[in-house]
Amino acid sequence: MREIIHIQIGQAGNNIGSKVSPTSLPIEISHIYSIISQFWEVISDEHGITPQGCYHGDSDLQLDRINVYYNEAHGNKFVPRAVLVDLEPGTIDSVRSAPFGQLFRPDNFVFGRAGAGNNWAKGHYTEGAELCDTVLDIIRKEAEGCDCLQGFQVVHSIGGGTGSGMGTLLLGKIREEYPDRIISTFSIIPSPKVSDTVVEPYNATMSVHHLVENTDETYIIDNEALYDICYRTLKLSTPTYADLNHLISATMSGITTCIRFPGQLNADLRKICVNMVPFPRLHFFMPGFAPLTARGSQPYRALTIPDLVKQLFDAKNMMCACDPRRGKYLTVASIFRGRMSTREVDEQMLNIQNKNSTYFVEWIPNNVKTAICDIPPRGLKNAATFIGNTTAIQELFKRIAEQFSAMFRRKAFLHWYTGEGMEEMEFTEAEANMNDLISEYQQYQEATAEDDGEEGDDYSEY
Repeated sequence: MREIIHIQIGQAGNNIGSKVSPTSLPIEISHIYSIISQFWEVISDEHGITPQGCYHGDSDLQLDRINVYYNEAHGNKFVPRAVLVDLEPGTIDSVRSAPFGQLFRPDNFVFGRAGAGNNWAKGHYTEGAELCDTVLDIIRKEAEGCDCLQGFQVVHSIGGGTGSGMGTLLLGKIREEYPDRIISTFSIIPSPKVSDTVVEPYNATMSVHHLVENTDETYIIDNEALYDICYRTLKLSTPTYADLNHLISATMSGITTCIRFPGQLNADLRKICVNMVPFPRLHFFMPGFAPLTARGSQPYRALTIPDLVKQLFDAKNMMCACDPRRGKYLTVASIFRGRMSTREVDEQMLNIQNKNSTYFVEWIPNNVKTAICDIPPRGLKNAATFIGNTTAIQELFKRIAEQFSAMFRRKAFLHWYTGEGMEEMEFTEAEANMNDLISEYQQYQEATAEDDGEEGDDYSEY
């Protein structure tokens, strides 16, 4: 069976148990641990698993491919194939004491004592490097227990120290050890207007430098975009963590639906990669989800396939803060859930491509992949997950690059990084790599089908 190993790295600013006052904006903190809790809640609910790990489902289909995310342990207990890593113990304790805390294998909690202090170099070279071998041993043990390992799903933030520094270190080691497995990351990036950390541009640029080389697919998630979805689309005046997490966990579960349940058309991590990544470096995706309906008002809506497709491509529903209308889609994947006509889905997808042909590159003729799974999410009749590879994502990288160069020009805060053994040359290389990535996106945005073979020579480099 095609198993996935889930790895969660870093505190990213928020303990799962912390209370958020209704007046404070939840976008101020990258709340990964609460996302993970909600993610495992959604996955467990779909497979009929209780917080204690016992099966209480109502369909054989729930158990049919449960080993994509779970190992079956002694006494019919199902244990997530998850490794939770942090450089300080506080957040791990919070996860343990959460409702789904006892679901995880105690040996798979790995934590240090010192913390990374928002310093990429600490996570990558000093504190994180000390813990790295321990984590790799656990990953190895989980991988050896798999029949056919599909790949790794890593969730981290790239603005802080642990998720970015140690996260990229681990990704490099996993790539070395498992070069033929798919590495998929959900990377929470710094928001445009709200900065949690002053040195975010440094941490993010160093992380992107490694993500470009070591991952097969990276889903970019932005807290501010999530907040906007809650505020504008869901009409929530004071969105809470639960609302933001609800969006992310729905998307994360949607991407792997076709591996976990039977369907008319199937997709898996490898198929998504093959169809979505035209050039190896351009693997940064913009996720989305439909229908976006405020919890509580779901029973009052009947969504048709045209409604679903229209909302999927709506710029206001994208989960990272860049406007796809400012670029072009290289490729798109949409995963539909629920009992629906394949023909109707195909018609609607073709319809939206024809109407918006200027937003799709013309030199990839059929650049929309569709997958359909029969099992809808809990409480919905139909749903869809959107994955877009758009050249507009260069906006995010441009923003980070501008902030990076403004500080790096003055060598501000650099001593914290060089003090951990880094060299200035690494910063220069990372900056150059990100600028190359931006210009590659721009190059393919402007390319036309009539271009002669001159640009083809450039493509061969990648």
